[in-house]
Amino acid sequence: MHIVAKPATVKYYGIAVNKGRSDHLIDKLNAGITKVKKSGEYDKIVAKYLGNGTVASQKKKNAKTQETDRSFIGLLKENWSTLMGGLGETLILTLVGIICATVLGVLIGLLGVMPNRFAQGVATTFIYIFRGLPLLVLALFVYTGVPSLTGTKIPAFVAGIITLTLNEGAYTAAFVQGGIKAVAPGQMEAARSLGLPWSKAMRRVILPQGIRIMVPSFINQFIITLKDTSILSVIGLLELTQTGKIIIARNMEGFKIWTMVALIYLIIITALTWLSKWLQKRLHA
Repeated sequence: MHIVAKPATVKYYGIAVNKGRSDHLIDKLNAGITKVKKSGEYDKIVAKYLGNGTVASQKKKNAKTQETDRSFIGLLKENWSTLMGGLGETLILTLVGIICATVLGVLIGLLGVMPNRFAQGVATTFIYIFRGLPLLVLALFVYTGVPSLTGTKIPAFVAGIITLTLNEGAYTAAFVQGGIKAVAPGQMEAARSLGLPWSKAMRRVILPQGIRIMVPSFINQFIITLKDTSILSVIGLLELTQTGKIIIARNMEGFKIWTMVALIYLIIITALTWLSKWLQKRLHA
């Protein structure tokens, strides 16, 4: 940090309140200031932020601030807990979002393979709309558009989960449909010829085979959802990307902080990619 203008000396400032207040706010403020001064806390605050009030003391404090470790490791140590807090929010959003999206996607995917034109039309329309909308537009629509229509504010976290559920659910529905259709048609015909109804044939014969095909896609979708949470910073969620923005606003070290954020994302995504490859080997062994 560097003070561009000439540092100011100690001044006394007033606290403005509405004239004629009847709640004795002025008396309470005066009593509070008197109490802080008597306890010595007032002097500590002045000393911390203004030194002894002279320009020399403030320049000394400014020089001391500049001595803070601005190296990559120093900044990482200083902001580690903040970054981990943002990562925690990202992982919570990802986990809740992928669970909700999986439930919705499986239901829509099953509708898409039912021998019913109306059900297939509902599934096709859902996938078409929510795969076609950019995630940013969908997030803003849910967070600001819907409340302006209904008059009821949606919490940012809830809006984020709804956004991820609709967007990722559409992609999940598409590969659920694909996984089921990838099972040989003869499997359903054989199950039906044995007298199994469609629902039981789907549950007992088709889905167990289809899930083996879908597992890599599920993990892939988890990775995509993890990356998509960064877009939700636009609605104010304190996930990893938004946390990075806040840290940069404090120290102006954009290159170093964004490098840290990128590395965190890469480490997690690499681990998930390895998991996906391991599962594929296990399933096809």
